[in-house]
Amino acid sequence: MSDKKIVNRRQFLKAAALTGAGALLAACAPPSAPAAPAAPAQPAAPAEQAPAAEATKVPEAAAPKMEKTGEFHGAFPYQVPPTGHWNSFVPDGIPNGISIYWDLLEMPLARYRWAEGEYVPLMAKEWKFDGDNFVVMLREGAKWSDGNPFTAKDVVATFNMGRLFNFTLFNYVDDVRAKDDLTVEFHMNKPSTLVRRLALVTPIRSAATYGPIADKVAALVKEGKGKDSDEWKALLKEATEFRPEKLIVSGPYNIDPASITDASLTMNLNPTSWAAEKVNFAKIVLYNGETPVVTPLVLSGDIDYATHGFPPATEKEFVSQGIRIIRAPTYSGPAIYFNHDVYPLGLKEVRQAIAYSVKRDENGKVSLGDSGVPHKYMVGISDNLIPNWIEADALAQMNTYDYNPQKAEELLTGIGFKKGDDGVWVDDKGKKLEFELTVPAEFADWSAAAENLANQLNQAGFKITVRGVQFQQHAKDIPAGNFVMAIRGWGAGNPHPSFSWITPLFNANYVASTTGKGMNFPMKQKVGDQEVDLEQLITDSALGLDESAQKAAVTEVAKVFNELLPIVPLWERYGNNPALNVRVEGFPPDGDPIYKNAVYGDNFVVMMILDGTLRPKSG
Repeated sequence: MSDKKIVNRRQFLKAAALTGAGALLAACAPPSAPAAPAAPAQPAAPAEQAPAAEATKVPEAAAPKMEKTGEFHGAFPYQVPPTGHWNSFVPDGIPNGISIYWDLLEMPLARYRWAEGEYVPLMAKEWKFDGDNFVVMLREGAKWSDGNPFTAKDVVATFNMGRLFNFTLFNYVDDVRAKDDLTVEFHMNKPSTLVRRLALVTPIRSAATYGPIADKVAALVKEGKGKDSDEWKALLKEATEFRPEKLIVSGPYNIDPASITDASLTMNLNPTSWAAEKVNFAKIVLYNGETPVVTPLVLSGDIDYATHGFPPATEKEFVSQGIRIIRAPTYSGPAIYFNHDVYPLGLKEVRQAIAYSVKRDENGKVSLGDSGVPHKYMVGISDNLIPNWIEADALAQMNTYDYNPQKAEELLTGIGFKKGDDGVWVDDKGKKLEFELTVPAEFADWSAAAENLANQLNQAGFKITVRGVQFQQHAKDIPAGNFVMAIRGWGAGNPHPSFSWITPLFNANYVASTTGKGMNFPMKQKVGDQEVDLEQLITDSALGLDESAQKAAVTEVAKVFNELLPIVPLWERYGNNPALNVRVEGFPPDGDPIYKNAVYGDNFVVMMILDGTLRPKSG
């Protein structure tokens, strides 16, 4: 995946899940039984902690028997050609645009089971840390849909392209090389446990498609030319504008170009894939659209599973009709993003005052009902992950920014602000605290959060105007810096905390954005009496091959985030994903460990399609 793409919410979430690798993601809703399911249990040990599966080997698949029946119907917004295209490294790509279902096309090397703390081999068969190298042994006999063998050349080409697109992997790796046709070495100039995930969950693309550009990247690296050189910028432009003629896949399905309409697309079985024998469906149909479009399709039984964020009233209607709701965690949620170039939003006191002025529990409840759980610790990572990384004594020192309008007033008056006769705050330059808050118009839950947030802040003496923006445009506006305040995602469906910080502070900031300054939040700031480099702290928080030793660094980043509040997280989103049994059977009962997997990272439904757990309904 790619860690810095422009995406819709589900893609954003997915991308957050893939952040370390270079991905896109978004947010959606979950399925569960008529009775409200309990919140998922805490994830097991830190996601990257267990070296499980490093010696795992999988049997090579026999030639598939193409005796498949039935269809699985999902939903995800995508762009229709000619806007939509086959380049999965850039915005508007169709493969990356369908987020979680991307794994069925350009498969990653592995996927993660959160409860067990181990990876499931896909295009790789085993892997290990070997000194300063992370070594991956590839699946033998795997082929692409064009008939070419899947080799180390494809992996190297993928990551050379990733170097061009600022994949987070290259904060820790300086070379990706083919040791032989089936062995890839990731040389770590800064050894880190993150390299395992960054390498394993990245969708691998065909060298037949991307090899020529990837080879040019390798040549520039060899010449010592980096992203500041004219040659690099020209190549980035070439790669961004590249439009492959067709999609070459390794996964068990491929998109039928003729099937792509504004309403839906169809993925047909790819008989050359090693995984074609394992899956049970002849076709995967994906309906195009955000929550308003998808809701009636769920109610009519046309969709088997959807990850959209459904409003409380919609969820209630689902349940009344006997539709199951799966309430799995996303390890993320909506947050207030600030353009730090717009005075006085660059002042931490203003952001802190805003945090104190919001009842986050109310905001979550009106937005997503039981699936909108207020973020408690305000450190930018899921409350579910915190026990694995931050000790209780350090956590006790964090500011939870509980609703406290008096504290908000003290902060603002302390920096020379005052309320005008109309009750609106005026800054020390005589300008009203009057701001526009944008939100993806099609995201029902985020839109509700924005309206409730504006109401609360207006009552607190701010003057906030909400404007809905078409969701794909909104995703482009933030990294380009074309906003004042905005609702975007915080956190990541990724087991290591660094991914959650990378999403807003790198990808939506000048650090990684290739289209503008984004939030332009300064990563070097003074905290107390200490000068801190937050970019370096985040990168360093994942250094080393001993995760227990990373906890102190993770705690330090959490403290800095908690103090500076570069964004203000509102609530943590649990899926309210409808899962129907009209065409499909095999969904495990509530409480199954698979539901600890993040909705947008290592999605459990896609993993259950790939391993054959889900199947066409019998009878």
